[in-house]
Amino acid sequence: MSRVSEIGGKRVPFLRWSFWRMALGAKHLTTHWQVGDGREEALAEHVTANAARGDLDDAIRAIDEFCYGQSIMMNVGDEKGELLDSAIRRTEPHRLLELGTYCGYSALRTVRVMPDDAHLYSVEFLPANAEIARRIIDHAGVGDRVTVVVGTLGDGGQTISALETAHGFGEGSLDFLFLDHAKEAYLPDLERVVERGWLRTGSVAVADNVKFPGVPGYREYMREHENRVWRTTEHETHVEYQTLLKDLVLESEYLGPSQAA
Repeated sequence: MSRVSEIGGKRVPFLRWSFWRMALGAKHLTTHWQVGDGREEALAEHVTANAARGDLDDAIRAIDEFCYGQSIMMNVGDEKGELLDSAIRRTEPHRLLELGTYCGYSALRTVRVMPDDAHLYSVEFLPANAEIARRIIDHAGVGDRVTVVVGTLGDGGQTISALETAHGFGEGSLDFLFLDHAKEAYLPDLERVVERGWLRTGSVAVADNVKFPGVPGYREYMREHENRVWRTTEHETHVEYQTLLKDLVLESEYLGPSQAA
């Protein structure tokens, strides 16, 4: 596989226009939740054209291939994806919630390692991204194991209500939470999940991008509640699809409200 340009054995994204196009389009990205140059649609076309239909592993391979060779994407990526995989394997969750579907890459990785009777619910703010993700997930043959919900937990209760009434979320029903959406929403959305009582003792929350681009207040919150409400492991890693920019992934086990006193 042809990968990102390298300097001294380090994968470097800065030499590619794809990286700068995404960086320069940050305002568009945070407003519209797409990079704005058509790379999301191009990714879907690449996967459907180059991955065997019904082959989950091949779909994941095709996405990584596209991200290394054509356009850097906001996926969790292969390096941090392995941290996500390991957390899911350890937790063996049956109901999982992902905040931030984007194009479905982390959903595919999640399905590959979650138990056979598990189901992933993935919440995506942008309808266009949700449609792209569904196409890719269906092409990979796992559409029956993933429900993509358009919305946000901060929309005044509409999405939360839908998860509870239409999808069975309730007291102690959620085993695993993955946060990879709007960074300013991580902590408010985590608090919403806790307030609704969806988590059980032993549930796990994994948060991407805690160092880069950074998540306001999330790391501090976990440190303040360490060994009372949460027990957190910090994983040092790199920003997706390169090895120069450092990042942190936080894996936090919920100890339950009884530990908060």
